[in-house]
This record gives sequence, C-alpha cells and structure tokens, in this order.
Amino acid sequence: MTQDAIDFLVNQHHQVEALIEKVKAAGPDSRTELFDQLREMLAVHETAEELILRPVTRGIGEDGSRIADARMAEENEAKKVLAELDKADASSEGFLAQFAAFATDVLKHASNEEEVEFPLVREQTDAEQRQMLASRMEKVEKMAPTHPHPSAKTTAANAVLGPFAAVLDRVRDAVSAAIKD
Repeated sequence: MTQDAIDFLVNQHHQVEALIEKVKAAGPDSRTELFDQLREMLAVHETAEELILRPVTRGIGEDGSRIADARMAEENEAKKVLAELDKADASSEGFLAQFAAFATDVLKHASNEEEVEFPLVREQTDAEQRQMLASRMEKVEKMAPTHPHPSAKTTAANAVLGPFAAVLDRVRDAVSAAIKD
C-alpha cells in the first residue's frame, strides 16, 4: 500500500531537517557534498509539492488559495537563496552565515505546511486520495530537477522554464498521465 501523501511529505521534512544539521556541523571538506544532497532533496521535494499538492490546496476554496499562495511565496524566496548558495563556496564562512538564515526559513516553511496546509488537505481528502497523491509525488520526484530554478515562480512555470526544460517537460507529462490514471 502506498503511503499517505501528508505522511510522505512530513517524512521528507524530517530528512531535510537532519541534512540541515549535518551541513551545519560539517567541516569545510565534507560540507559541499552534504549541501549538494540537501539542495537536490529540496529541489525534488518542492517540485512534487508545487505540481501535486498545491493544485489540491488551491482547490479547497478561498482559504486553500490563500494558503497555497503563501507557501509558494515562501518557496520562491527559498529558491532564490538556494540558487545563490548553490553557486557559493560551501567551505567559506560566508556560506555558513547565509546557510544558517536559509535553514531557519526552510524549517519555518515546513512548519507552516505542517501546521496550516497539511491539516487542511487531510481534512478535505480521504485516505485513498492521499495515497494517490503520494504515488504521483513519487513519480514526479523521480524526474524532478535537482537544482533550484528561481525564475519558475508558479506551478505552471515550474513545468516549463529553466535550463532543465527537458526534465521539467517529463515531469509535466508524468503529472498529466498520473492525473488521467
């Protein structure tokens, strides 16, 4: 049985939190590799949320649209900073200072999802729908970009913009096919 989409995302939030702590604690030699793991996980995770979860949230009326817009704004800001960090020298002290602020924002974003968005989605969907959403997220994550694309500020833009357009096109095709299933 496929797991519940909300449980799937919360589990990933825990993995992100653990990777953040590892990056903070790492020495200069291992920090780049750990940051790359975190960057990839965040890019993949946010793509699944933006392409699969956000449309569901938006479909829950005015409150859902407001919540989805707030989460997208947080994610768009995080993409910008993540792209800057991706270009920075992870072994530098400047990186650590910027990373610490970024980590705080990422954890606040996850908390906002867990406290506001996820309960709304859980309340408005049944177990079978959430299992189907988790299955779609797993498919999308297998084809998602592994770097942030700050120019992709909307769900639609995430599917068509950036240097990973070919990868994003496959994600969009997978989402469309999954929705038809």
